[in-house]
Amino acid sequence: MSAKRRDKKNRILRSGESQTQDGRYKYTFYEGGKQRAFYSWKLEPTDRLPAGKRDCVALRDQIADYKRQHDRGVAFRGDDYTVYELTRRYVDLKQNVKHTTRAGYKTVLKILYQDPFGTKRIDKVRTMDAKAWLVKLQQEEHRGYSSIQTIRGVLRPAFAMAVEDDLLVKNPFDFMLCDVIVNDSVRREAITAAQMREFLRFVREDRHFSRYYDGIYILFHTGMRISEFCGLTIQDIDLDRRTINIDHQLQRTSDMQYIIVDSAKTDAGTRILPMEDDVYECFSRILAERKKPKVEPMVDGRIGFLYMDKNGMPMVAMHWEKYFQHITEKYNKIYRVQMPKVTPHVCRHTYCSEKAKKGMNPNTLKYLMGHTDISVTLNTYTHLGLIDAEQELERMQREVKMSEKIERRKQRRKSSGE
Repeated sequence: MSAKRRDKKNRILRSGESQTQDGRYKYTFYEGGKQRAFYSWKLEPTDRLPAGKRDCVALRDQIADYKRQHDRGVAFRGDDYTVYELTRRYVDLKQNVKHTTRAGYKTVLKILYQDPFGTKRIDKVRTMDAKAWLVKLQQEEHRGYSSIQTIRGVLRPAFAMAVEDDLLVKNPFDFMLCDVIVNDSVRREAITAAQMREFLRFVREDRHFSRYYDGIYILFHTGMRISEFCGLTIQDIDLDRRTINIDHQLQRTSDMQYIIVDSAKTDAGTRILPMEDDVYECFSRILAERKKPKVEPMVDGRIGFLYMDKNGMPMVAMHWEKYFQHITEKYNKIYRVQMPKVTPHVCRHTYCSEKAKKGMNPNTLKYLMGHTDISVTLNTYTHLGLIDAEQELERMQREVKMSEKIERRKQRRKSSGE
């Protein structure tokens, strides 16, 4: 049996403890597969400090503190970063991200820069602190669920990076968000067919907004994403074949730069849509009435955009969202029966819901919508309500009765010898 290790005072040293030639005490341990160590001139707090040496925390006090910190998820060097510095480091390492994602990163960094939580050392952030901060954002600062979801969506991987780099042992943001704050986001539901017809009637008859009627009608009857619609050019509209080519989106960044995002939102976003008769007539009018600008604006090599703003540049999603907002507000000032909030995305949702109600094959609808996952399309079917179910049952009953009636006629003809 090997003799126990002792210091120069003949005291037994515990596991990981040792004493160097110059008399310093050392504690060696492993964290994240790497060897770590810290030192002290004293083993116990009661030890006398060697002459000429600065006062220091005894080695065994350091060990006890380290073990307490480790038990609650803090690594040995977790105090080197604040929450803001860690997040900034994470964002700086994220390259080749979409401009919308980059804009989201900037927003989160701005929030952390201005909030005291951003100055908090990451080794001091417990799970309860992370949860309390998100609750504060919702209840005191009145931030929406989707905004908080975005903030947490940046902080969670940032802290995961800290764990991966052995700065922390546990991720304080690794929890279900819905268990902490209330999902108060308002879902943009489809409007009814009657509401859609009334909305379109109002637009068509309004002196100011009638100029946008064809575009709004197309959005309601094709299910296109608004950025896909904004990105359409003359070359994408084939009136002879009555098809719409969708393989890109037009977007504008926060610094007012116009960009083309190819292949639409996903690979499934690239598709060719057939035109129904009314949609064909709308596109025919748009192309016939389009005023050729003095200089065709070009965005990433594409020209011939269908709608221009007052500055001669292609309209983007923001323009149409504002038009829809003003139309709805004007309608609700005139009529007692109020129109619910209508946006370009509501047009898309309404198109999908109406096609689902009419029994369109889910795979066909998935293609028309440009969905990658069939479950996204099938979710539309789960939104159908009691009235939809009643109408579907009535339709099925009519078909059964008609089938029985035809069968009885056949039987009568057969019995009469016809």
